[in-house]
Amino acid sequence: MRRASAQFPALVVTGARQVGKSTLLQHLAAPDRTVVTLDDPAARELAVREPAVFLQRFPPPVLIDEIQNAPGLLPFVKMAIDRDRTPGRYWLTGSQVFHLMKGVSESLAGRVAVLHLAGLSRREVVGRKSDAQPYVPGRVGSSSPAWGSRQTLPLDETYATIWRGSLPGLALYPDVDRDTYYASYVETYLQRDVRHLTQVGNELSFFRFLRAAAARTGQLLNVSDLARDADVAVNTAKSWLSILRTSGLVHLLEPWHANIAKRLVKSPKLYFVDTGLAAWLTGWSSPQVLESGAMSGAILETWVVGEVLKSYWNAGRPAPTWFYRDTQKREIDLLIHQDGTLYPIEIKKTANPRLDDVRAFQHLKGLGLPVGPGALLCLVPEPMPIDLEVTAWPLGAL
Repeated sequence: MRRASAQFPALVVTGARQVGKSTLLQHLAAPDRTVVTLDDPAARELAVREPAVFLQRFPPPVLIDEIQNAPGLLPFVKMAIDRDRTPGRYWLTGSQVFHLMKGVSESLAGRVAVLHLAGLSRREVVGRKSDAQPYVPGRVGSSSPAWGSRQTLPLDETYATIWRGSLPGLALYPDVDRDTYYASYVETYLQRDVRHLTQVGNELSFFRFLRAAAARTGQLLNVSDLARDADVAVNTAKSWLSILRTSGLVHLLEPWHANIAKRLVKSPKLYFVDTGLAAWLTGWSSPQVLESGAMSGAILETWVVGEVLKSYWNAGRPAPTWFYRDTQKREIDLLIHQDGTLYPIEIKKTANPRLDDVRAFQHLKGLGLPVGPGALLCLVPEPMPIDLEVTAWPLGAL
């Protein structure tokens, strides 16, 4: 974030509620940076009624939190930047990403760096921030120390992490009651965000839709089936899914597209960004029940995909991630496309990896691109070569 702030006059940090946007920026802010939140009714009224006066009262360098509450302020920020393009003058945050980014794209194009913040990655929780870098599979003994960890992550600890979730208010404070936290979180989300984005006539229907979507994390998205299970119209399901995506609650992983597109599926896969929220919505009462239940494999895949995504987002980069699935149902959980090379990743709940687990990797040779080292992320205690190009890595490598 400091690097981006040193290059642009304005910095915008987006993300779902309670992921720590304001806390992070306040932590990074120098003592001379003014901090003001537009959740404060007095500050919001001034920003809406007299935006020019607001910017005089809170001069740069300034951090303006929840700026979507006063979208009319953005044109005045633009004019101030045009008068003085010194980097780092304005730091802006917002949770209602749709309204925020609409205003940013209209007013601050070419003047702003936009960064996306998700919940805490496991590396952040355990204090391994210094070696964080975007994930790319490597071989045992390769020059990739950040992703060559031999740290074992036991099964029970893995599912405790998944069940608890990545929101800082839960991940960093074990005494906070999880069920109460998520119940309040969803209620706040419904009241503060959804009503601003669209007219949800029946909050119970939207909550039922949330639960149906959570039950499909890690699966191919079929909007018609989702709408049927949520008992809403297909167009309504599409609209509400867009809200979840815009709010940063879900990520749609697109299938790999190539010249042989007729042989590949075109539906994305749905992933909840916070596995704790998905587990709460679907009613799993403990990590042990979750681990032994029907969602065990899907929720593990969701968590691993989320950790990979965060490794890119936390570096200020879009995640070059896809998945592979053809009409013969040969699937690869995750593809990373970097520097013209495809890196395949499979995710399995196993401590006894086999060559059959990564058999689908061989089908990438027909895509016409170089294929780099592959990874099988699983429950092995230490890195284990499967063949010359594929290594089974412990989940602790994440």
